Amino acid sequence: MRAITQDTLGGPEVLREAELPKPSPLPTEVLVRVTSAGVNPVDWKTRSGGGMAGILGDPPFVLGWDVSGVVEEVGFGVHTLQVGDEVHGMPWFPRQAGAYAEYVTAPSRHFVRKPASLNHDQAAGVPLAALTAWQSLVDLAGISAGQRVLVHAASGGVGHFAVQIAKHFGAHVVGTASASKHDWLRELGADELVDYRSTRFEDAVQPVDVVLDLVGDDKDDTSTRSLQVLKPGGRLIAVPSGVDPALVDKAEAQGLRAGGYLVEPDAVGLHRIDELIDNGTIRVEVGEVLPLSQAAEAHRRGEQGQVRGKLVLRVHD
Repeated sequence: MRAITQDTLGGPEVLREAELPKPSPLPTEVLVRVTSAGVNPVDWKTRSGGGMAGILGDPPFVLGWDVSGVVEEVGFGVHTLQVGDEVHGMPWFPRQAGAYAEYVTAPSRHFVRKPASLNHDQAAGVPLAALTAWQSLVDLAGISAGQRVLVHAASGGVGHFAVQIAKHFGAHVVGTASASKHDWLRELGADELVDYRSTRFEDAVQPVDVVLDLVGDDKDDTSTRSLQVLKPGGRLIAVPSGVDPALVDKAEAQGLRAGGYLVEPDAVGLHRIDELIDNGTIRVEVGEVLPLSQAAEAHRRGEQGQVRGKLVLRVHD
């Protein structure tokens, strides 16, 4: 099968196309013919030595965790899916899933049937980003109607789902994003928006109950500054690289909570998200679709940080 692999850590240029053995499903697993694969920040961070590189080990390895495709074979013990089902999911995370390839195998319960209202490119843009937003805001923070939620990088893959999920649960949603994305984010449900390029958010945002920080302290001390806008007892959730222990201590001293979050495969959560997609409550924005052979270019564009919504690789037509 065709796949995108790498022999060393480094920039996008280390990604190369190769022929690798087609996998076979073990008991309780399915073989999925990949139609489209989502591209996420964790992909390019792992490629260069950060992200999940410590878990994947030394190259060669195949990146990618977002999959949308068709079940081609089922292993013994699989009862939830059958051959021919159109599915999507985020298999194996944070272990290697190998989504940048023509086929993947994974436990059947790492997948669900894709939303009927989405094509495969759109469905590939959902699992990792939407589950990160859902698990952070719903499972961890337990957001509820009337709360105020601040989403940093609201126009990105996770961010645009977070805006919609928070709004669905009745929260007042504040987002940071460049001014060119504000009208679109209002359509998704954002109540207030701050242009991070011209305004310090801590000078403009009234106290909030939850901050979902998709930027992190590596960029302009965003996590640390976010403590200034939290209500007493409020929670900071920092997704990209977690929270420094010193910041956790600082938050606790102020009567606040701060911590990181790492998404995990979750068929139940993904099914709930898909129901909201099919009924029109949540929509996925796919900014660009590139062929599998242009994975390196997808990484270059993603690292520039200006893509609206999700980047997707088309593997099979």
